[in-house]
Amino acid sequence: MKRGWRGLLADYGVLVALVLLFAINVFTRGESFLQAENLRNLVSQNAYVGIIAVGMTFVIMTAGIDLSVGSMLAFCGAVAVLVLNRQDAGGAAAGTAVLFAVLASMAVGAASGFANGVAIAFGRVAPFIVTLAGLAAFRSLALVLGKGGEIRSQVSEFQDFGFGGVPLPFLTNQAGQPIVLYWSLLIFLGVALLASFLLNRTPFGRYMIAVGANERAARYSAIDTKTIKLWTYTFLGALVGLAAVLNAARMNSVGTGSVGLYYELDAIAAVVIGGTSLRGGKGRIWGTVVGVILLTLIANMMTAYRIDTNWQGLVRGAVILIAVLLQRGSKEND
Repeated sequence: MKRGWRGLLADYGVLVALVLLFAINVFTRGESFLQAENLRNLVSQNAYVGIIAVGMTFVIMTAGIDLSVGSMLAFCGAVAVLVLNRQDAGGAAAGTAVLFAVLASMAVGAASGFANGVAIAFGRVAPFIVTLAGLAAFRSLALVLGKGGEIRSQVSEFQDFGFGGVPLPFLTNQAGQPIVLYWSLLIFLGVALLASFLLNRTPFGRYMIAVGANERAARYSAIDTKTIKLWTYTFLGALVGLAAVLNAARMNSVGTGSVGLYYELDAIAAVVIGGTSLRGGKGRIWGTVVGVILLTLIANMMTAYRIDTNWQGLVRGAVILIAVLLQRGSKEND
């Protein structure tokens, strides 16, 4: 059937919203908003959430959900810093220590996601229940590793990984220093490109869509639905581990009781705003990327206009609700 305006908004509303908010900022804040350093910070600020949101897109496309990613990030980050410090104490070079920390964090994340996937796919427990249990369990493990407090890196070069990157030619900040695209942003974009390829160019992507759209029909079509679910949660877990070590590098520490709080809300919000259906069977990586930037822009605007940051949760909730209502409207018009 002919698509109405609700269908168009469901497909491209996130882009329209981003352009409108960008224009409002240009009009009201002028050159201060358009400075290269501010724009770099805008797209980099939520890169960690963006990496998680890419994996969350896959999970939600299979009609699943993962509420444990924030706690999992704290657990993976704690492991990463402990491995880093142990490697340093053993006399390893800084680069080697950082590499082991990255590998350890991603391995722990993948194992945690695998555990979630096993319980969901083979244990037939609802994703909400499994990952709600993970939300409590992974945070508890992080607190045990950190003894209820902060774990600080003993390797000074570790923070260079968080703030390092690729300098942009001919662009400098007010201090005359080159504008650097942080590794976190570049890795976020790389992960998004990889996920887009998997989704649109491989059988795995087609199988995910089929499982989310109609799991019974997919099973009758000889698709191993349990394995597809298992690998989507494992993939998400590995990305959480990657985001965890990047976040730890930027802070040069892991606050086991506070890091990653509400990351699951931000990641799910970005995915839904980007056009991925919570019912499964429909998703797009580029929409998730735009959704991450849109949420960051909203938070940036609230800070710039001196609006109490305590209102941010209400704004996120309203945006999620509107996005879901638009999705429902577009389905009714199809």
